Amino acid sequence: MEFLNDMALFVEVVKARSFRRAAEAMGMPNSTLSRRISGLEKEIGLRLLHRTTRKIELTEAGQLYFDRCKRIVDEARLAHEQLGEMLARPSGVLRASLPVDFANIYLAPLIAEFARLYPGINFEIDLTPRQVDLVSEPVDVVIRMGEPASSNLIARKLASLRRGLYASPRYLELYGDPIHPSDLTGHECLRMRGTRANRWILTDSEGEVEVEVGGRFELNSVGMIRRLATLDLGIALLGEGIVAQDLADGTLRRVLPQWQASPVSVYALTETRLLPAKTQRFIEFLRERLQDA
Repeated sequence: MEFLNDMALFVEVVKARSFRRAAEAMGMPNSTLSRRISGLEKEIGLRLLHRTTRKIELTEAGQLYFDRCKRIVDEARLAHEQLGEMLARPSGVLRASLPVDFANIYLAPLIAEFARLYPGINFEIDLTPRQVDLVSEPVDVVIRMGEPASSNLIARKLASLRRGLYASPRYLELYGDPIHPSDLTGHECLRMRGTRANRWILTDSEGEVEVEVGGRFELNSVGMIRRLATLDLGIALLGEGIVAQDLADGTLRRVLPQWQASPVSVYALTETRLLPAKTQRFIEFLRERLQDA
């Protein structure tokens, strides 16, 4: 595609009526510009310019070529300008797949803020935990929690969510505050369904402890675990941001505050690195807002 660049150079030379003035305007050596135009003429097989010591003139072929090339170059410049405007004011439909609980608790207020910032964007949001095929489905970005499986998708890390232990004041009044992670074996623990549901790994400044926990409830919903904890049914392992309002309201309290679980990573997954402005801005916005989550 080198000839397309040379075509644009040719247009600038004709408009300036001088190699020297065109070269100065484009910030390139006069000799380089002259060599590029000579190469273009050689590739076409026709002389486009009559060169004299004082001026340049178009040949008949050069006039025809200039008329066509100028329209192409002007269209290309307009396309660049319009894309720049899109980047400044993203628009269109943003199609996103989000995990249900994370979207309801963390992302809903952020999406509302983003929507106010970019009124030209419309939203199609699918709340689902399923694997989305970004190649065959009309989805721009997928937000998922946990380390992504190895694939051809582009993964951008948005945040690491800190996690701790929480229970209601009433539950702790009835069953007592655990003093050490080992005490959790005697408590009702609200667990997230999975291969390690019954083993919680907690760390403090001195090291790591793995505790075998149990209880009557094992669920696949963070939101439901949080709700049951507020209803005095056990101790939950939850992200700090999820329980922020409950802590402020006094419906939950931190348990074993010096201990915490490993953070949960949040990723944005896309099919390609070349993203439209609407998707790029959305990912950047979430990364910025979730940094302190």
